[in-house]
Amino acid sequence: MLPKTAPHNNHQPTQTRPHRLGNAAPITHATAQELTHTASRHSGPRRWLKATRWLLSAGIHPRGNATTLRIAEDLATRMDYSTGHVLYCLDGISTRLALSRATVKRHVAVLRELGSLVWVMHGTKANIRRKRGLSGYAGTATVYAAVIPPVYDHAMGHQIVGTGYDARIVIHQQSPARPVDNSLVDDSCSRIGAPPSLTLVKEERKVQMTGGFNYTSRRCASRTKHHPSHSSAPASRTKPAPRSPAQAAREILETRTIRALVNWTQSEPLRRLAFSLRAYFDRGLNAHEIAAELIGLCLTWRPARPAAYIQAHLRREADDATARDSAHAAASDPQSNIAWQEWLEQTRLETPTRTDTDRRLARLYSWDQWSEVADHYAEDPDDALDLYGTRLCVHAIRQASLAEATPRHV
Repeated sequence: MLPKTAPHNNHQPTQTRPHRLGNAAPITHATAQELTHTASRHSGPRRWLKATRWLLSAGIHPRGNATTLRIAEDLATRMDYSTGHVLYCLDGISTRLALSRATVKRHVAVLRELGSLVWVMHGTKANIRRKRGLSGYAGTATVYAAVIPPVYDHAMGHQIVGTGYDARIVIHQQSPARPVDNSLVDDSCSRIGAPPSLTLVKEERKVQMTGGFNYTSRRCASRTKHHPSHSSAPASRTKPAPRSPAQAAREILETRTIRALVNWTQSEPLRRLAFSLRAYFDRGLNAHEIAAELIGLCLTWRPARPAAYIQAHLRREADDATARDSAHAAASDPQSNIAWQEWLEQTRLETPTRTDTDRRLARLYSWDQWSEVADHYAEDPDDALDLYGTRLCVHAIRQASLAEATPRHV
């Protein structure tokens, strides 16, 4: 009679599905649950959750069930997209899923034993706030990393390069098909399998009528259809510059590098992202320069639709450039500035109209005030001539000159 084997000893457990799991051990022991000693490879949240679902449905761990999957889904929603690291947050999981702390601990241990979670940092009672020079108390948090165990790769037939946490899958790609121009052009026939465009383009088809209206009402038949080429929007928004197949292929290769460098763009399909970046390519920027531009756009959040966000940002840049050009044009030509013209009109309305009575009184008052009339003429000749008249201004200037030339006797 064979002795019973504990599920957590150093012996390999009996395989229940040898044709799918091979000879890989499904239970990971305590030493291998650390990031530095794990046999599982690094993964992001999407592929990690897919692999975890398969491992639980395969029944590899005897205590894995639907509750384990719920906890895995909660962890996946909070994982970093590139590193796969996530804060444990025991109380938060317990509150969100309405589970006891003991239940959460038990099922997280199941994920560790499956080889799907490894410790990056163990939580302690050390005051992390004191280390940062802050007041109060906060213990050091537990940090886990998402990993995929070798049993899953063996079952899926994956070819692995390297070992442990830094291992990677080898993907054998077929030669890419000849790239096609996916610009927003109203073709007569749509291509099967063409990537989706960012803007919806409705095809306008003519209805050929040999007699009657052929299921088309008179109102619809007489309606004038608006063609996209007649739009008042800039041409760069409705119809991007067409690309040759070679140019489209180069831009897709550049976009592959950009998507690897900018983490918030990694959820966008490659072709759609390449289409949204065409304005940057037209500026002559390379992959690293475009990546630097995109990293500066989203520092603290991730857009739900990266391609649409990039397109909106480029439209805002175009609108700002148009506004700046209009401002420079207005500054160089004041007469075309509406604000300047309004100010002139307001000044003209606020200036009181001079009457003949005003002129007559001014000439009577200033008949012997030659220096005052001369000073007025020096400051504003046109206004002085209008107010005092030519003869009085000439006489006042002559008298003021004689008075300055005549020496004074004390």
